[in-house]
Amino acid sequence: MMAGTASSITGSSGTREPRQDRGWATRARLLESAVSCVAELGWSGATVAVIASRAGVSRGATQHYFRTREDLLTAALAHMADVRVAEIRREAALLPAGEQRTKDVVGLLVRLYTGPLFRAALQIWAAAATSDLLRDLVLPLEARLGREAHKAAIELLQADESVPGVHEAVQATLDLARGLGLADTLADDSRRRDRIVAQWAAMLDAAIRA
Repeated sequence: MMAGTASSITGSSGTREPRQDRGWATRARLLESAVSCVAELGWSGATVAVIASRAGVSRGATQHYFRTREDLLTAALAHMADVRVAEIRREAALLPAGEQRTKDVVGLLVRLYTGPLFRAALQIWAAAATSDLLRDLVLPLEARLGREAHKAAIELLQADESVPGVHEAVQATLDLARGLGLADTLADDSRRRDRIVAQWAAMLDAAIRA
C-alpha cells in the first residue's frame, strides 16, 4: 500500500495532515457557511450550492457529509449553538463575584439569543412551521438546546432549583432573552435592552437568593 494514501495527506508545507482532521475541518466550514448563509440570505436563499461555494467545498463533497439540505442546516444550528454556549461559559468564568454578577450573567444569556446564529434559527423555525420533515428534525434539537441553555444558566447563576420558584425564574430569564433577541432582529434595541436586563436581573437576584 502506498504510504500516506489511507490515513493522511501531504499539505503544502510538507507535513502530514490526517484525513480525519481534514474531514472535520471541511465539515466545520460547511456548518459555519450554512449558518451565515441562512442568516444573510434566508431559508430559500441558503441552497446547498451557495453554502458549498462559500465554504470552498464541492457540492458532491457536501453531500458526502450531509445527505440532505435539511440535515446540513439543522446540524449547523446544533454546532453553532454548542459553540456559543461554550463561549458563554468561558466568558462567565471571567466574571467577578459580587452584586453585579447576576446582571452580568443575564447579559451573557441575552447575547446567546442575538447575532447571526439566532437570525438563522428564526429562518429555520419559520420554515419548520410549514414543513413536517423539517419540524421533525428541529423539535428534538430545540429541546436539547433548551436543556443545555437552562443547565448553563443554573450553573452561572449559582442557583438552587430545589427552592420553589427558582426553576421557573431561570426559565423565564431564557424566555426573556429570546424575546429580546427577537426584538433586536428588526432594529438596534440595545438601549432599551440594557434597561430591561438591569431591572430583570434585580428581580431575578431577589428570587434566587430568597
